Amino acid sequence: MTIISILCVLFIEQFWPLRADNPIYGWIRLFAQRIELSFNAGRLEHGRLGWLVIVSVLVVPTVLIYWILALFSPLLQFLWTLAIVYLTLGFRHYSHYFTSIQLALNNGDAAEARKLLSEWLRQEVEETDPDEIARLAVEKALVTTHKNVFGVFFWLLISIGPAGAVLYRISEYLARAWNETESMKNEPFGRFAERAFYYIDWIPVRLTAVAFAIVGNFEDAAYAWRNFARRWKNESDGIILAVGGGAMGVRLGTPAEYASKMPDVDINEVGVDVEESEIMPGEPPSLRALQSTVGLIWRALLLWVLMLLLLSIAAWLG
Repeated sequence: MTIISILCVLFIEQFWPLRADNPIYGWIRLFAQRIELSFNAGRLEHGRLGWLVIVSVLVVPTVLIYWILALFSPLLQFLWTLAIVYLTLGFRHYSHYFTSIQLALNNGDAAEARKLLSEWLRQEVEETDPDEIARLAVEKALVTTHKNVFGVFFWLLISIGPAGAVLYRISEYLARAWNETESMKNEPFGRFAERAFYYIDWIPVRLTAVAFAIVGNFEDAAYAWRNFARRWKNESDGIILAVGGGAMGVRLGTPAEYASKMPDVDINEVGVDVEESEIMPGEPPSLRALQSTVGLIWRALLLWVLMLLLLSIAAWLG
């Protein structure tokens, strides 16, 4: 049932992708903001309590409805699973940005590509050249695809059904909303959400990295994972970017990111010097890297779907 719902949603999304500003996502954002305003008194345990309240309100009803519908009608249970998967699986949520950036760069319109990238990243990217735009777009695409697709795949396999996907996506959102916004940076309230998502995403992020390595250049991907993944400040993103770049033969990241976990290096210093042996192997990002990213993501997607199909067949035969 799970694999069928995933295939249906992947097909539906090609024609009717769910908008990122849909009303349900908007309600969740308002709910998270209200919980933060009500619970945030400057202590970590308040963030833990707020996280548990939001997760319980969204996950518990999802799993209860899933189990209750199983008692009455497999069809209704399937439709419920299909609806939840459609709301949580975001293969096409942000792909229009990537496609539009690629088209703008192909047409030589760096200003338009820069504008689109700024909207996607929600930060200013002035004075970036086309190669830098390509690098940032590739990095954003790899990380976003993992968090919107491959991570959801893993949690759909858990026995709680579609509630696993809800747990993953809401945990990812809270880790981001309560830590990355200007008003919440360095606030203890969001630390529990960040740590909780780290553990929730620990296995999925490594499975995604393995998928990238299998469908790309395995040797270079393994080398990059072993030698460069831990040098990003965000370990999970570092794994995805190091392996994804190695699989495509593209050098992702910046010298400051390579140096972020090297001793005796101040990453805030302008013009960090990193020895050649410390630089991630591969070609500098270019327009061609955008097309390589599309191919890598599609091949990884097909691998995930094949593995889910084999697991479903094994479970059915068992």
